[in-house]
Amino acid sequence: MTSSLPELIHQDSIVLEAEAPDWQSAIRLAGGLLEKSGIASAEYTQAMIDNVVENGPYIVIAPGFAFAHARPSEAVHHTGMSWVRLKEPVDFGSGENDPVSLIVALAAVDSKDHTNALAELSGVLGDDDTRAALDAAPSPAAISAILSGEGAPTTVADTKNRPSGGNEQHLILTVCGNGLGTSLFLKNTLEGVLETWGWGRHLNVEATDTISARGRASEAKAILTSGEIAKSLGDVGIPIKVIENFTSKDELDRALRELYNV
Repeated sequence: MTSSLPELIHQDSIVLEAEAPDWQSAIRLAGGLLEKSGIASAEYTQAMIDNVVENGPYIVIAPGFAFAHARPSEAVHHTGMSWVRLKEPVDFGSGENDPVSLIVALAAVDSKDHTNALAELSGVLGDDDTRAALDAAPSPAAISAILSGEGAPTTVADTKNRPSGGNEQHLILTVCGNGLGTSLFLKNTLEGVLETWGWGRHLNVEATDTISARGRASEAKAILTSGEIAKSLGDVGIPIKVIENFTSKDELDRALRELYNV
């Protein structure tokens, strides 16, 4: 199967060993690549920074990795991504996932046409060997070559204590500030775990934003999200599981085991 990632992350939108004094500058570097390639305007770069200011550093979804994005708007001309690897990592204020050395920025015209690429990106960054290869890649061409390959996810099968109720599906919400970027990353990783367990037909996973999550909480079994978003949600009447590493199948595996007492 051919990867769609190289179609969205062109080599001229990849910069390695970049220098940035702080997280805002790092996002500006990634946004600048989107601007240079005609993907988005400077207004979108500022919107990505404002997203962190308003919602906290929830875009740092794995150790050393920030997924910068903002809501779709007229500032986005067409869907694409940029890739910035820093020479010296910077702090985003995200606790255990700091400092950040890799920033991938997404600009999307809507919430649909990039979901397959996000699933692929989640897979390659969640694989330790592939992530190590990306961190050591000497050139944009090498990054592109790695992204074009197929990952081999590590799985741990478990089919016990699955939800009962025949064809009934439990709903799990993955939540971020915009319902577009990081929540989709988390959704993709969780669905990978469900596939491993053989629970795909028992649980339905939906990515959404904080406002929608509050309104739909009564329908759901649980919410999975970052610590920052969990604080903003407050008590919604169902369990909220805080996930530190959105690309870690092991962490999602543990969260499911806690929810279902497996």
